[in-house]
Amino acid sequence: MAKLIGLTFVGLLLALYKNHQSSYQRRLNALREVTPVDLPNCNLVKGVETGAEDLEILPNGLAFLSTGLKYPGIKSFDPDKPGKILLMDLNEKDPAVLELEITGNKLDKSSFNPHGVSTFTDEDNAVYLLVVNHPDSKSTVEVFKFQEEERSLLHLKTITHELLPSINDIAAVGPESFYATNDHYFADPYLKSWEMYLGLSWSNVVYYSPDKVQVVAEGFDFANGIGISPDGKHVYIAELLAHKIHVYEKHANWTLTPLKVLDFDTLVDNISVDPVTGDLWVGCHPNGIRIFFYDSEKPPGSEVIRIQNILSEEPKVTVVYAENGTVLQGTTVASVYKGKLLIGTVFHRALYCDL
Repeated sequence: MAKLIGLTFVGLLLALYKNHQSSYQRRLNALREVTPVDLPNCNLVKGVETGAEDLEILPNGLAFLSTGLKYPGIKSFDPDKPGKILLMDLNEKDPAVLELEITGNKLDKSSFNPHGVSTFTDEDNAVYLLVVNHPDSKSTVEVFKFQEEERSLLHLKTITHELLPSINDIAAVGPESFYATNDHYFADPYLKSWEMYLGLSWSNVVYYSPDKVQVVAEGFDFANGIGISPDGKHVYIAELLAHKIHVYEKHANWTLTPLKVLDFDTLVDNISVDPVTGDLWVGCHPNGIRIFFYDSEKPPGSEVIRIQNILSEEPKVTVVYAENGTVLQGTTVASVYKGKLLIGTVFHRALYCDL
C-alpha cells in the first residue's frame, strides 16, 4: 500500500510539473515563429548599440532613449559600462543620437542603470524626465529637468519607497508624481524566477506622489509597460506573460477601475500612446523565451503592434512591423512622430522607419 501511495504521489508531481512546464512555454511563446512584416525605408539608428529599452518623444520631435540596461537574466552586450540617456532630434533628415550630460551631484553615474522613462511638461513648458533606475540591483526613480539649450539633464531628486521595490515602467502625471509597474525582478530575482515558472500573479501598479503612495491595481503576471490616454481619463497596463493589455478608468483621487482587457498572441512590453490619435503603439516579443534564454544562433524576434479605438467594442489591432531577429532583436518599445516610427530594443539596436 505504501508503495502504491508513493507511486501515486510521484505521478501527481510529474503531472503538476508537466502542467506548469506547458503553461511556462505557452506564456513565453516558446514555439511561435515570426511572420515578417516589413516597413519601407528602415534605417538602424547611429549610436545605439546596447539597446533603447524605453523612449519618449516630445511634441517638438525630441526623443529621449534609455540605453545600456542591465537586467537579471537578460543579455547585455556591454555589461561593464553604465547606462545612458540619449537624445534624438526626429526633425533631422538623418537623425543620430547624442548622449545627454547629467549634471548635479546627487546621482552616482557609475551605477546608472536606466529602464523605463516618462516625461512631464509643466505650465511653463519646463520638461521633466522621470527615469526608472536600478543602481546595484535596487529600484529608484530619478527626476531630471531637461536643459534644452545645454542639451543636458539636471538631476533633481532620487525617489525610493517600500511600495516600489522593483519598478519596470512609469507614466508621469507630475514632476514628482507617477504610476509605476512593479515586476519584482530586482526585489528578489530567485523568487521572480519561480513566479515566472509557476504563473504567480504577484505584480502590481502603484501611484506615487510626495503626499500619497498607494497600490491601485494588482494581480498581474509580470506587469510591464504603462501609458495614459491623451485626455488623462484612462490608464493602459501591459501584462507581459499573460499577453494582455488592461484598460482602466482613472479617477480624480488617482485610483483605477478596470474597464476591459485585450488578449494577444505576443508578449506585450512598453506602451506608447499617440498624443494626437490616442492609438497605442506596443513593442512586443513574439517568441519571449528567446529573451530570457539568449542564443545568438536563434535570436529573439521583434514585433510592433498598433491598437486603434481601444475603447470601442472592436478595437483594430495591426501588426505594423515584425521580423525574426536578423535586423532587430528583442523589441520593447515603439513610438511615432510625423509619419515615422522609432523602435527600441532591450539590449540590441534601434530602428527608424517610414510608415
